[in-house]
Amino acid sequence: MNYALLLEPVLQFLRCRTPQAWIDEARKPENLTLLLTDHLVCELKAAQTAVWLIRKYVADKPSGDAILAWLKPYENFIFREDGDSNFINAHKNLTKSIIVRNELPWADDLVEKMVLLIKEELHHFYQVWEIMQSRGLVYQKITSSRYAKSLLREVTTHEPDTLVDKLICGAYIEARSCERFASLAPYLDSELEKFYISLLRSEARHYQDYLALAAQISPKDIAPRVKAIGETERQLITEPDNELRFHSGVPAF
Repeated sequence: MNYALLLEPVLQFLRCRTPQAWIDEARKPENLTLLLTDHLVCELKAAQTAVWLIRKYVADKPSGDAILAWLKPYENFIFREDGDSNFINAHKNLTKSIIVRNELPWADDLVEKMVLLIKEELHHFYQVWEIMQSRGLVYQKITSSRYAKSLLREVTTHEPDTLVDKLICGAYIEARSCERFASLAPYLDSELEKFYISLLRSEARHYQDYLALAAQISPKDIAPRVKAIGETERQLITEPDNELRFHSGVPAF
């Protein structure tokens, strides 16, 4: 795989690179459990976002309820610390087809892209959990980063702009994940380096899918919103941050 070629559009989309100060902090062995824990949570949150978009905008109620159930084993583990979660069996059950309740021209595209994203993010969740298990790292709840919440504050409150802005936010989150995996990988041990490199292709596609949906749905040029939300994203990455998380800013502790 030509990683430089794959990353080129991601880096052009983002308005800044990850500061070296974040990499220096994130690569410390004593921060590995924290970083992997936050990564685990981020994979679930990405799947939750995609499920929410399908249920909110296109799926009929039985389909929406079925895909909501996909998340239960993962949510039980993260939020209720239920250690008896069979993720392999749960992943095999991600087979429900989605019945679209309306005739919006973009509904089928949204379902197709988001269902693929959900399946991939939940698979990545399992991979991170498996790495933690193999290293004897115990999952414990941590606080959320400011990143996603702060991005979503930029979302317009009327449709279809609300949906478009949420999709643009999703594009930035996925693009930043891709860039961070690539930035951090060379500083990690060989197993983790290989794992993070293996995620680049899907994360790069996820950002492109979000952005393509935003452009398809919006009745106007999305460039101004991409620029405005991108500026907020840049600030969150480059400004001081009191917590280390996968999408946190410059360490200020």
